[in-house]
Amino acid sequence: MSLSESFTIASRLSALAQRLGLKGRGPRVVFERARSLRLPFKPLPIPTPSIWWQAGLPLHRLADLPRDALSGPVQEDKAAARTVLMGVVEREVVHLDDFDLRTIDGLCGAPLEGATHLNSFEELAASPLGRSIRIISYKDFLKTISQAMPRFLAAEAIELRQASWHGERLFWRGEQQGAVFACAIAYARLRGLEVTLPADLVRYRLSVAGLAELRNRYHMAAMPAQAWSEPAFMSLLLDHGLPYSRLSLLRYPDAPECLLLPKNSEEANALGEGLRLAGAPDVIDYLEALHQRIAS
Repeated sequence: MSLSESFTIASRLSALAQRLGLKGRGPRVVFERARSLRLPFKPLPIPTPSIWWQAGLPLHRLADLPRDALSGPVQEDKAAARTVLMGVVEREVVHLDDFDLRTIDGLCGAPLEGATHLNSFEELAASPLGRSIRIISYKDFLKTISQAMPRFLAAEAIELRQASWHGERLFWRGEQQGAVFACAIAYARLRGLEVTLPADLVRYRLSVAGLAELRNRYHMAAMPAQAWSEPAFMSLLLDHGLPYSRLSLLRYPDAPECLLLPKNSEEANALGEGLRLAGAPDVIDYLEALHQRIAS
């Protein structure tokens, strides 16, 4: 059979399917089944001010996603989704010769027990944990900050982080002795001590163009953990052979997982539209609203 004959037969079959009402039936079935799903969808968390980097959204991971960060059946689908996701967050490194440590008000280490709700170093210093770290003189200050930063007196550069979704807050990259560092900085602010060091600052920010590209090419739904053992949902995803990728981004217990569905697939697009109507939180809507809050 020639190539032209193949095209002719395909076009005739397409026309026949359209007359019989069969063309597009698959996407319509997927859409109707998806919109009637009953899953325990929950709103995504609204960020709250905190001294803890890890208490916030880990969106910085998008700037440098590992190749194995996404799961799914087809490598090409995962690679395409990863490429788009990596454009959502921009990363910039800035070197500062004389950085004032008193402007730091965040910690990148794990939140300490009993101090997860704190919003400033002063609050930490006034807590039972902070009161156990006694600083009553400049000598105490030097001893304390050197405990947190052993190379402090050698004027070694420190590492900092900043992210647009955290506002203007600056976070110290030290993984240990966070409470000790916070109390030393609170004391320096209280006493007006000038404390400067060189610093390397990594800045993260949401990209308007990256978000637009993500919206143009994908649905991104926040799926509860129960979805992956729900027969009605899994049959929709697997029986139709839909292209998809999964990303575990959030860290808290029972956090939803992001499902990425490419819009260039009619059935994957239908599933995405149906999930929206079923109540699945739209992650792209969420990120765009977050960016608007930042801008305002």
